[in-house]
Formats: sequence, structure tokens, C-alpha cells
Amino acid sequence: MRKITTIEDLRTQYRAKVPKMFYDYTESGSWTQQTLKENSSDFSLLKLRQKVAVDMSNRSTKSTMIGQEVAMPVALAPVGLTGMQSADGEIKAAKAAERFGIPYTLSTMSICSIEDVADNTTSPFWFQLYVMKDEDFLAAIIERARNANCSALVLTLDLQLLGQRHLDIKNGLSVPLRISLKNLINTATKPIWCSQMLRTRRKSFGNIVGHVKGVTNVNSLMEWTANQFDLTLDWTAVEKIKKMWGGKLILKGILDVDDAKRAEQCGVDAIIVSNHGGRQLDGASSSIRILPDILEAVSSDLEVHMDGGIRSGQDVLKAIALGAKGTYIGRSYIYGLGAAGEVGVSKALEIIHKELDMTMALCGHRDIQEISKDNLLIPKDFKLSETLL
Repeated sequence: MRKITTIEDLRTQYRAKVPKMFYDYTESGSWTQQTLKENSSDFSLLKLRQKVAVDMSNRSTKSTMIGQEVAMPVALAPVGLTGMQSADGEIKAAKAAERFGIPYTLSTMSICSIEDVADNTTSPFWFQLYVMKDEDFLAAIIERARNANCSALVLTLDLQLLGQRHLDIKNGLSVPLRISLKNLINTATKPIWCSQMLRTRRKSFGNIVGHVKGVTNVNSLMEWTANQFDLTLDWTAVEKIKKMWGGKLILKGILDVDDAKRAEQCGVDAIIVSNHGGRQLDGASSSIRILPDILEAVSSDLEVHMDGGIRSGQDVLKAIALGAKGTYIGRSYIYGLGAAGEVGVSKALEIIHKELDMTMALCGHRDIQEISKDNLLIPKDFKLSETLL
């Protein structure tokens, strides 16, 4: 891959290679997209402190996330429809993550199934769970994740109902599914994508098709999915799922201090400060702005991760400096996947790692474990609790 030095370079190539409806699916947020935009822009409010005349040799970005060693404190976030960005996309992303030495999180709404990813990787991956009304399906998919040797369950709490994403509706990614002539014409202009998709057998939700009665075509699948998200999901259900799973549990979608405290009471292994990439409640806080308040609200025994808006290694360092134990990237690696498949995901990880490593050194440290708030210049009104005073 030539002349690729930033995640933005990958996004440009991604846009040129993937059908517009799937590009828009990745890039769009809900309603006005305020939260989507602030997820990224709020990182710029934090300034870095440069340090000089320090030993920058023998650097290490190695860390741990829920006890698992990682090459850098970054995991690939769960992204639905990843296999529509590039044929067999979940497998490609999981293999790139495994090779790099970071966790991969498979979405319930993936195109490749849990078994597909397990059969094509050797390292345990994480599985993200959406809670469905169908209790038999819920129990079965948890058991399938266990049989696939998934090392953590990531339970998403902020999608009991789907936020309104205007571009998805206009593009026909709705219930029922609408494939317009305009979409077909645009797809025909992406010959490499079309060729790859024609050659793969994985073109539907692999974790659902073949595992749910009555799902016989795309529309019945979409309708089942839209009607299955459990509106009654509460903390009692979280505790029940924790017992059903029995392994390490991460709660994704925490954006409130009280919710963070309640999550800690459940005895989970980690929480992810996340607003679903700005795709659910528009007008909610960016993840990076609410992170300090949540870190202060819980004990050091609870591992706090952060997701949303990360487009560089500097963003990773800022989140770690504020106190996050780990971070997640979604759009950043999807850009690479759509641009160049598995090679593109690896390139995205290389870019972020290089930026993280270089920034760490210029901030005066050789080990990511040494990074702290002292490496940042933080505006007085950055914390939301202070803003509201």
C-alpha cells in the first residue's frame, strides 16, 4: 500500500472501494450527528506536554486488558456488518488483530459466524452480545461463544432500541430491507468489492441464519432482528447473563456515573465508556469528556476502557493518560478493511501503534505504563461535572 501514513488516508481509499450504503453505514451517526463529531473533536481539547533531554530508547507499548497481554492498549471494537465492508471481513480483521497481538471483538450482528472466526484463528477472541427476547437463542449463542473458547463476553447495554440514523434509512438499510436502483448502480461501480462478495458464501448474519426458526430470507432476517432487541433489559438481566456466561464480562455503553457505579456492584471485569460511536443518543457526551468523571466514580479495582472517536495513536495516549486501561477502535480499522482487506487492518494498527509509540517518547516516557495526567494540559472545564457547576 503506497502513500498511506494516516487513518484518514485509509478512509479516503475505503470510500472509493466500498458501496456507498456501507460507507454511509460506517460513517453516519444518529440525528444531527453532534455526538459522533464531538467524539473525535473533543480529543483536540487535550494538549500534550512535550519533554526533552530524556532517554527514549527501549520503548514498550505493551500492557494488559482484563488480564490479557496486549501489544498496545487497543482492541478492535465490535462492528456489525463487517463482512459487507470486505468479503469475510470479520475473519480478516480477527487474523490481523491476532497477528498484531491485540483483542478482536466479534459482533452478534456479524456476517461471519462465531464458528467461522474460531476456525480461522488460534488466539481466543472476544464476543459482543446483544440481548434478544428469544431466550433459547440467547442461551445458545452464549454457549456457542463458550465452545469457541471466547475469552470475554462484551455485553452491549445501549442498544435496546435502534437510534435513528437518517442515512441508513435513506439507503434502505431498514426494515424491511429496500434495495434501490440507485444503490445497485453505485454497487456496480465497485468491481473488486463485487467480485470478492460473489466468491464468498458468507453474505448474511452468520450468528443468526441457521440458528433461528422461521428466518428464511433477508427480509425475515431483518424483521426478526429488529423485533428481537430486548426492551426490558435491566441490571437484573445483566446479573443473570453474568451467571450464564461464567467467564470474564465487559459491559459496553456506560456513559453515566450512576450506571458505572451500578456496573461495579455487579462485579463485572471491566466497563467500556461508550456512546455507540454516536449512533444512538445524539446530544450525549463524547466518551472522552465523560471518562474522567466515571473514573473518579468507581474504584481502581474496576477496569475502565474507552471507545469512541479514536483516529490516531495520540488519541489512544490521551485516553490512557486520563486513566483508561484500554481503548477500542471501530471506524479506524473498518477504513483499512474496506481499503485493502486484512492488509488494510494491519496497516491501520501499524499507523496507530507508530503514532502511540512516537508520542509517548516525545512526552518523555519509554513505557506506556508510565503515562498519566501529568502528560496532558487539561482545560479547567474539560470534566463535565465541573462544567455543570
